[in-house]
Amino acid sequence: MAKPLFDHFGFLASRYEHFIQPKAPEKLCTLIDCPPAGLILDAGGGTGRVSQYLSASTNRVFIADESHKMLRQASAKSGLKPVRSVTEALPFGEGLFDRIIMVDALHHVENQQQTARELWRVLKPGGKIVIEEPDIRRLPVKLIALFEKLALMRSRIISPLNISALFKPENAVTAIELDGYIAWVTIAKPTRET
Repeated sequence: MAKPLFDHFGFLASRYEHFIQPKAPEKLCTLIDCPPAGLILDAGGGTGRVSQYLSASTNRVFIADESHKMLRQASAKSGLKPVRSVTEALPFGEGLFDRIIMVDALHHVENQQQTARELWRVLKPGGKIVIEEPDIRRLPVKLIALFEKLALMRSRIISPLNISALFKPENAVTAIELDGYIAWVTIAKPTRET
């Protein structure tokens, strides 16, 4: 995997949550429908700024992120289990997680298709993935995308329909919800694959 030219997230780790608050953690909690005894993965979860809200309903929340400095911040939060990993090659067994979230991170991965395959692989049959991303069809998000490119970030924001399409070969059941500049794509894995 190619490394970004500059470690933006390592640089921001200690101040990240002061500047970037979760946009709608209560909405995400509703969409994920967290089972009390289930395992949850926060893919690209950084400091745990979002998954800390899920740890109240279960103490089995793993955060996979490639930034050591971000994970150091997450390890200080109760109920979170940080694991250093890129989302394209998760170090977990097949069908391990009941729920997976990926908040504001898909556009930062190097290979979105491979990330989708890995998320699908580690999701249990009957499980659910919720991906929250900025809606690239909105002008302010287009400006943010331009800024991230100028800042030499490894960013590629795609539309909610394109996120949904990443899971179509897998017989996933997908739904899209929009609210202002935020899009949530929910992907459900059938109990029995066809």
